Amino acid sequence: MQKQVVEDSDDAKFVDLPTLIARETDSVDFHSANQATGCRYLVGVHDKKTGKTTIRPAPLHIPTRDVKALKGQEPIAVSVLQRLEARAALGESFGTKKAKLAIKAQERNKVDVSAMETAVDHLQESIQKSTPALPSEEEAQATADSTRLVPPYNAEATVPSEVYPLHNIIPETEWKTLSEAPFLVVGQNQRIPLLPFQRSKWINQHLHSICDSSSPSKTNIKILQYIAYMMLFRQLAIQSNLGKVSLQEKLTSMPSVVADGLLSRFTESARTSSKSQFTSQKETLLLTHMFALCLRVDEYATNTEIIAKDLSQSTQSINTLFKSMGCQITKLTVADLKRLGLPDSAAETKHALLKVPLEFPKPRGKRRHG
Repeated sequence: MQKQVVEDSDDAKFVDLPTLIARETDSVDFHSANQATGCRYLVGVHDKKTGKTTIRPAPLHIPTRDVKALKGQEPIAVSVLQRLEARAALGESFGTKKAKLAIKAQERNKVDVSAMETAVDHLQESIQKSTPALPSEEEAQATADSTRLVPPYNAEATVPSEVYPLHNIIPETEWKTLSEAPFLVVGQNQRIPLLPFQRSKWINQHLHSICDSSSPSKTNIKILQYIAYMMLFRQLAIQSNLGKVSLQEKLTSMPSVVADGLLSRFTESARTSSKSQFTSQKETLLLTHMFALCLRVDEYATNTEIIAKDLSQSTQSINTLFKSMGCQITKLTVADLKRLGLPDSAAETKHALLKVPLEFPKPRGKRRHG
């Protein structure tokens, strides 16, 4: 017998009608509405008597349930740890060999928070005990001042000339060996060869300026002579560190009193030998002593660029040392130019100015990390 298949056209309209299915029990609500689909769903009804099969389009309903006891409650947020654990579980099951190794490495590096709970209390107790022993800001400043690599200073000075007393830098026994006379009795071309160190533009310019003035300062000529000894000492000490020369042997060109004084103040003796060592700290100390003398000759306003070139150092590093002595690196004012007798063009160059009351750079505090 041949089967007949027909499509009920009247029911085709029913499938397009918006319908809602709802049902409830004592504890659960069920509901569903028509779902949009990309295909059609058909229901076939076969009548055995007539042998006809009727195909009827049917709407798609996907029921959902709501537990009455949980209505009104927000879903529990998934924590980062839960996400990581779920991700690790997926990786262990379906990940590559490389991914599994990475998961195991992450597990080994994981911090056990519960094990740290007792340690936190111990750390807090240790911090509370140690806090009173920390120095105050004033104590930290006092400690920094006492360990500065600068000449002995007078913190209560009321004028710049009192900050670094001359004989705290050049002991009187060494001062007596210096003489201004040879520089005052020769012509301009014969002055520079009399200096122990002749390649300093700063010294040479100042020597000519002082000697050519109507009333040469004998004190400043002696100071220039001593600065030249210090520059020579630094040069020979650096060469000695490189093993090129013996420092003690090369210092024979200067008075023994001066040589012994520089050696005692600006070198250290090695534990394993009697050889004098010129350390970086001693070099800094030598330079700040030298700069204190430069400030005195310059009436406490020194052009640091010229000195930096003489010492083959950057201007920035020389400025840092002047700042450590309490100087300000700034351009000269009109009043400064007039006081120093400098031309207006000198205002374009920054100078190291020593002013009172004396103020050293404040020690930097450690940055706090939040």
